Amino acid sequence: MTFIQAIILGIVQGLTEFIPISSSGHLVLVKHLLGWEISPDAAFVFNVIVQVATLVAVFGYFWTDIASITRLTLQDSIKKQPTAHPESRLAWLLFIATIPASLIGLAFNGTFEKVFGSPLITALFLLATAALLLAAERIGKRSRTLSEITWIDALWIGAFQILALFPGISRSGVTITGGMIRNLDRPSAARFSFLMSIPIMIAAGCFASFKFSQIHNFSDLLPIFAAGFVAAAVTGYLSIRWLLKFLSSRSLYVFAIYCAAFGIFNLIIFLIRGS
Repeated sequence: MTFIQAIILGIVQGLTEFIPISSSGHLVLVKHLLGWEISPDAAFVFNVIVQVATLVAVFGYFWTDIASITRLTLQDSIKKQPTAHPESRLAWLLFIATIPASLIGLAFNGTFEKVFGSPLITALFLLATAALLLAAERIGKRSRTLSEITWIDALWIGAFQILALFPGISRSGVTITGGMIRNLDRPSAARFSFLMSIPIMIAAGCFASFKFSQIHNFSDLLPIFAAGFVAAAVTGYLSIRWLLKFLSSRSLYVFAIYCAAFGIFNLIIFLIRGS
């Protein structure tokens, strides 16, 4: 992997992690379209590292919310009133939402790694993302806000996050879909989706650190990965700000159309190249 490749892929990650068009899918397909040959181990670790970079973007954008949630959760826990404030209640709901994907990810990690580099599978899952986004708009009534989320909603959205373990399935897309199917409005579903990414990305970062140490030339790759990290963090922050504003007045249809078009385009390229 070169510096240019790392920066380009970091920008791709930052732009597509929160916009519901699948960051993992774009990382796989952009490399395939440009003919970049990157070792599977290095590619997998890089993908996780730039995901962690977008965690920095979440902290940067939601810093006030995160600080308030953390402070009040600790305060209420000490008082043995864990849900006394809406913020501490939200913290427990976010924790519940991360359980399904965490358990499945740990149990079947090897399976997900095997399919992670397949352009064909990724393109097909990108079409699945398009279908899920359409379902969100067709089924959801958009009549509830973030303050009305229950533990059942959190577990439901968390179950949807399991799908994002496959490349081509957008994590933000499926979790926003899960929230909207439970009748959350678009901004509330997106906000919950972004906040629930924090624990799963922290766990991914710990896993990446372990995998990174196993790469034989990790010292040479460190500066390159750092360049991708910075690119992803900056563009991730900008994409969060843009998407929350966009969803306050517009639908997910444009993202569904894009996912379908990009998925079909890559299927055609795959058939033409024969690989």
